[in-house]
Formats: sequence, structure tokens, C-alpha cells
Amino acid sequence: MPKAIPEVARKAAFALTASAVLLTTACTGQSSSGADDDASKDTTINFWHAWSAPNEVAAVKSLIAGFEKAHPNIHVNVVGNMTDDKINQSLRSGGDKAPDVISSFTTNNVGKFCSSGALVDLNPFFKKSGIDPQTTFPKAMNEYTQFDGNRCSVPLLGDAYGLYYNKTAFKKAGITSPPKTWSEFEADARKLTITQGDGYKQLGFMPDYHGWESTTEHYFAQFSPTYFDSSGKSNLAKDPAFEAGFKLQKKLVDELGGFQKLEKFRSTLGDEWGAKHPFHTGQVAMQLDGEWRLGMAEDAKPKFDVGVAPLPVPDDQASQYGKGYITGTIAGIAATSKKQNAAWELVKYMTTDTDAVVNFSNAIHNVPSTLAALKSPKLKYDPRFKTFLDIAANPDSTTTPASINGGVYLVTIQQFGYDYESGKAKDLKAGLESTAKQIDTDIAQAK
Repeated sequence: MPKAIPEVARKAAFALTASAVLLTTACTGQSSSGADDDASKDTTINFWHAWSAPNEVAAVKSLIAGFEKAHPNIHVNVVGNMTDDKINQSLRSGGDKAPDVISSFTTNNVGKFCSSGALVDLNPFFKKSGIDPQTTFPKAMNEYTQFDGNRCSVPLLGDAYGLYYNKTAFKKAGITSPPKTWSEFEADARKLTITQGDGYKQLGFMPDYHGWESTTEHYFAQFSPTYFDSSGKSNLAKDPAFEAGFKLQKKLVDELGGFQKLEKFRSTLGDEWGAKHPFHTGQVAMQLDGEWRLGMAEDAKPKFDVGVAPLPVPDDQASQYGKGYITGTIAGIAATSKKQNAAWELVKYMTTDTDAVVNFSNAIHNVPSTLAALKSPKLKYDPRFKTFLDIAANPDSTTTPASINGGVYLVTIQQFGYDYESGKAKDLKAGLESTAKQIDTDIAQAK
């Protein structure tokens, strides 16, 4: 996977930019499939996307060429390297140069896109085309593309998170297979940790929330939590999955040397996107990460064999081993567009045509976003990549739900995670209750 997607996907929830304001004030209104343009006539639509790397741009160009071949009367003007801020501004203003179709790396904005009316509800379009989203898309992807019954977006490829492990280090430690439960994971992390002075020659796993992809939502996904109750209130202090998730991470921090020692070691390690990533160099033996890491790790030419497996699950959920956290890119139709029927033809092709999804996946090495594409014999991938295909298709895999104020609630949870792992917050139950109240207050203010 290219850097842009995972980097934006991970950090979007933590970058509260002007997009929050723009989306909450968009209020452009929706056509509720009242689109009246004739998609069979000659027309031109604008498609804005965020991809920027040469191979990504080429892949989008090929995707659009396939669409225009199938729909010779619809011409697509493609504008790339568009941030959410730029997209949001255009969704507010409209006009001939504004996008009819957009794609975004930021699933955290779905709640705002839907509640503000910036993107149209696609449910009527799916119904009109005889397509059932429930049987077309993987369960988690189907969930993160809608809010309060409004399906204002649709998945356009995805990301799945799993476990990377150093097979050579495993063999030296006498570990014969990747851990399937968290208790096995804890034991393996300890075995794989080799101290050196006041630091580490090899760390079994970097558990810190400031680490690479070890965010609260990625940990918690393995516990299958329910973030909000039926009334929309935070479930953080009520669902035992959250307490279990926090306790697991804190136990790992304590057992592997303590927060201060781990943070000191982390400060000496390479960054997430370079060849000196600590998993690539062998300084960290296990890594929680997305499907893109496989290609990046192999490009770094590590001196060990790279293994890939699903992340472990709680011991009492062993039967669900194989699940993971899912997120990805989304697409939608601008409410300001006067060519929504033509726009739908493009969205439908990009996101539901099996060959189109497969070819795009092959080109940029993301996880396909339809159940049919996940099983396609035309997919080309390293055999280890199948782990992520299986995680994406697994009905037990989870995601983080859309919220009216985007990813603010995830920022709040992660902030408490920082306080808890460092010892600043000592009372977990009280901290969960306080954090839940803050989440509820923030959501109430956003309405």
C-alpha cells in the first residue's frame, strides 16, 4: 500500500483541521435520489481523489479508462492529490469545476459527510440498480460507510490489520507458530525480548500507543467492542471489552520493561514509513500493522523471513481467531452535483464491478472492497497477503463507527490511553467513566 492511505487513515482522527468546521456547516441538502440528469446522454463529470504517488495516479487513470470504455457517453475529468479540506470546500461551494464524485482516505469523516448533507444518500441509487450492499460488501466496510441509516458513502478498496512477525527470531526463541490468543502473545513477546544494558537488543513487541499503528482502536478491534449504545451514548465505561483492552495493553507495557524504558527505546528507532522501521531492522520482532507493510518490509530487504498472521484474540474468543480491524477509502456523490445519475454510474462501476475492483486492488495493493472481488481468481498477490483478504472477509472483523463529529471520540479515547499507559491515570474504571462523559458532551455539542 502507498504511504498516503495508511498514514492519513491512522492520523486523520488526530488532526482536527478546518475540515471539521467545513463539514458541519456544509448543509448543502440532498436530492434523495431526486437526480434528474439523463445518464445516457453525452456528459462530463468531475472526480476528485487523494492519491498522488505515480503508481497510484496511473492506477486511477486505468480505472477511469475502463469506466469510459464501458460508458462512452460519460467523460470523466480527474483531479488528484485532493485533501479532505479542499474537497470539503468544493462540496460547500459547488459549481461547474466542483466534484460530482469524491473519494477520501478518511473514514472518520463519514458521520459528518452524512449528517451535513454534503454527500447524497446512496441507498436509493443502490435500490434503483438492484444492488444489495449487505451482500456486496464485507460487513465492517458496509458499516463504516453509513451513519444513522444514511449511506452517503461506499467502500473503494480497504485496509486490514494483522500481525507481522520475524520468523527467524521466532525460531531462535523456540516459538513454532504465531500466537493466536493474547496470553500466547504475551508469552511470546517476553521470550522475544532481549535486553541490552538499560535498553534492548531486540524487543518482542512495542505496545506503546505512541508506537507504530498500536492505537486503541486497533487493539480494541480484537475484543469486538460496541462503542455506542442504542441511544448514541458512549459505551466506553459499560462494555467490558474496553476495560479488557486497556488492561491488556498496560500489562504488555509493564511486562516488557515499563513505559519510561519503552519510550526511551522508541525514541531511538526509525520512523514508520522509512526503511529503518524497527520491524524491518529486526529491532522489534512482532508488529501490528496493515496490509501495506508487507511490501514495505520486503522492499527494505530484511535479514530474516517475514511472517504474516491475524492478530491474536482474547482467550475466551479463541473461536474468532482470524478477525481484525478494517478501514479504507470511501467514495461518494456531491449533493451539489447536477449530474448525480451519471455520477452514480461511475461510483457503481468503481465500487461494485468485480473486475474493476480487482484490477485497482492489484495496481495499488490494497484489500478489495467487495466479497466477490476478495474471492476473484484474478487477484495477484504474495501468498502471505491472503491473510488480509481473509481478515477483510471475516464477519467477525470490526471497525470504528461513524460519529457526527468524526473521529473526535477516538482522539479522546487515545488521549486517555496515553494517560493510563504512562501511569498518569491510575483508576481505570473512573477514567473510562470520565472519558465516556467527555465523548457524550462533545457529540451533544456537535449536533
